[in-house]
Amino acid sequence: MLSPARKAMRARLTDVARPSVLPDFLLPAFVGISAARPFSSSAQCRSRIGNAPVSIPADVNLRLLEPPTKRRITSRVEPPQVIEVEGPLGKMSMAIPTYMTFDQNLDTRKAMLKIPDRKERTHREMWGTTRAYLQNHVLGVSEGHNAILRLVGVGFRATVESTATTVKPEYPGQQYVSLKVGYSHPIELGLPRGVTASTPQPTRILLQGPDKEVVNQFAAEIRMWRKPEPYKGKGIFVNGETIRLKAKKIK
Repeated sequence: MLSPARKAMRARLTDVARPSVLPDFLLPAFVGISAARPFSSSAQCRSRIGNAPVSIPADVNLRLLEPPTKRRITSRVEPPQVIEVEGPLGKMSMAIPTYMTFDQNLDTRKAMLKIPDRKERTHREMWGTTRAYLQNHVLGVSEGHNAILRLVGVGFRATVESTATTVKPEYPGQQYVSLKVGYSHPIELGLPRGVTASTPQPTRILLQGPDKEVVNQFAAEIRMWRKPEPYKGKGIFVNGETIRLKAKKIK
């Protein structure tokens, strides 16, 4: 309970207009707390990747495979839906969450992914991610993904061989990338299934394949054998990778 004097003071301060020169923190505590302001005054700009349609080329087909029905239910987790993407460069499949729906318009050659509740955080996060994966699969089976590696260093060379002496083949007809990057022995790496490699120049490696994740992962494995160093600028660079040179250490 406030005393009569404090009540009168509160009524007087609330009735009289506050002067513009008096900041809020100098007013008495019982007048009221000003509304909290956000740290950033700019409006929120959320991504709209999930809501964007996926363009389907004429030679690419998409098909939604329903999960198989089991007579005995042994698990409460529902199996995910599978989208099969088929094109001139191969066939790929990807799983989508059960709460997501897939719609395809054959007339306009557009495909869309929809979620039931946009206020759900998990649905929003997976919405754009799943749409990006689907776009990569469509682009992979129609045009393909590639990665270019540059070998920078004295004596650094790369070749593509059909046989290897240090590793065993994982599947028939597997090829190998042989690296000479400053070690006493050549480095032989087997190509993953579906990935092709070529060397247009002795210091260039071109990787091609329908699966973007597999191509970039194999490029990262090659790069691990000689990472770019910041003093002389030598190493294996992937795509447009650059490195800022540091000053030499002078004693």
